[in-house]
Amino acid sequence: MRKIVVLSMISLDGVMQAPGGPGEDPSGGFEYGGWVAPYGDEVGGKVMEKLMKPADLLLGRKTFEIWEGYWPQHAGNWAGINDVTKYVLSTTRKNSDWKNTVFFTSLADIEQLRNSDAKGGADVQVWGSGELIQLLLANDLVDELWLMIHPLTLGKGKKLFDNGPIPAAFTLVENTVTPSGVIICNYKRAGEVRTGTIGE
Repeated sequence: MRKIVVLSMISLDGVMQAPGGPGEDPSGGFEYGGWVAPYGDEVGGKVMEKLMKPADLLLGRKTFEIWEGYWPQHAGNWAGINDVTKYVLSTTRKNSDWKNTVFFTSLADIEQLRNSDAKGGADVQVWGSGELIQLLLANDLVDELWLMIHPLTLGKGKKLFDNGPIPAAFTLVENTVTPSGVIICNYKRAGEVRTGTIGE
């Protein structure tokens, strides 16, 4: 079985839209593209180096089309990005010139990938891809979260936890606070939500 690991840069109010640059995703009139840039520092950079080690990717179509136009020409900034398999959930795309791209059409395809033993059960990473992440969360297909929580609110924009993730518990297994105030947390899926009464 392969783990599906969601990695997301978010604001304090949960916005994940266009962290990388002004032109990344201006849909819905979003004006703050590139909002993570002021918070880069050496500590965060080292964590990102670890997270960006070669791993197969699972992407939504919109994120894939942004990456498809960028990463093949900038592969020096992400070792192995052209060589790993890119799995893309789409009902409109069937092929790409970006090598090692495989198109999925259904949730069943993702479930089959997760249950496979390909590459010794290596993790599959999900970056960006808000609608895809919400689909995965709603169907209990997220095994880990890596959240990079930035110290700002954006007020509007696409949010990570929109559209009803199932109730689910996670365990914090690793965390780093950067000098610029970014909290980087690794959560692993940990069963059902438990309740109780404070003080008892």
